[in-house]
Amino acid sequence: MMPEMPIVDSHVHFWDPARLPLPWLEGLPELNRRFLPEDFAAAAGDLEVAAMVFLECDVAPGRHREELAFVAGLAAEEPRIAAFVPHAPLERGAAVEEDLAALAADPRVRGVRRLLQQERDPAFCLRPPFLEGVRLLPRFDLHFEITVYHHQMESVVRLVEACPEVRFVLDHGGKPGIGAGLFEPWATHVRRLAALPNIVCKLSGLVTEADHHRWREEEIRPYIDHLLTCFGADRVMFGGDWPVVTLAASYRRWVEIVDRALAGADAGDRRRIWQDNARRVYRLAEGRD
Repeated sequence: MMPEMPIVDSHVHFWDPARLPLPWLEGLPELNRRFLPEDFAAAAGDLEVAAMVFLECDVAPGRHREELAFVAGLAAEEPRIAAFVPHAPLERGAAVEEDLAALAADPRVRGVRRLLQQERDPAFCLRPPFLEGVRLLPRFDLHFEITVYHHQMESVVRLVEACPEVRFVLDHGGKPGIGAGLFEPWATHVRRLAALPNIVCKLSGLVTEADHHRWREEEIRPYIDHLLTCFGADRVMFGGDWPVVTLAASYRRWVEIVDRALAGADAGDRRRIWQDNARRVYRLAEGRD
């Protein structure tokens, strides 16, 4: 199965390690090369992708403004790259304001991300300077994208509760422990998050949380179903997480998995998840269907 409508992909990466170093790619030869719009086009094939949102790629410290300039150059040649979510060092607290102003000077910047998944302290996002940085985001009309592993989700609930004036996006469904067969307490934390009005969720990145070589679709499906049940069709949006997804599946296969999961939804709900919610969250112009 394939979507019967164009896709707005809320989570796409592009990088060139020769221009901007990405230390985390060391030891990942499958990904340690350039991934540019022409590579995405080849991966998508005949899928109709109407628009893409670029997510920061964890470049070397201090190089995030260069990364924004890099993707702006790509967008000049590929107008479907319609919105950007760069890195911002929010742990700097009030001192991050200059950075946020510089990033927000590009009108295509809709939010920021500061990866939390690698932090050893599960409560890193609750440290006072980090909270101070997050609370600056509404001043620049920006949201915060949360990327954590499942064991950090309790702190995420507290973060979102503590910042009701801030808009949040949960990337990759909170990275559940699919490979280990873990459902709780992730499922409870998702339910608590979904009860808060200032967060939406991406249906992305789940397949790479399973065993990359031996996963089965029926392992992934309960996690997709739980996210859809908790957040509802108005607050879930499709994300491809390309090219990271290719560690476990092709881009097209991930689209097929999501499409099968949505087979029982009505046409309006499918449209919301495939395109309308991302257009709303990232303030994209309506496309032509």
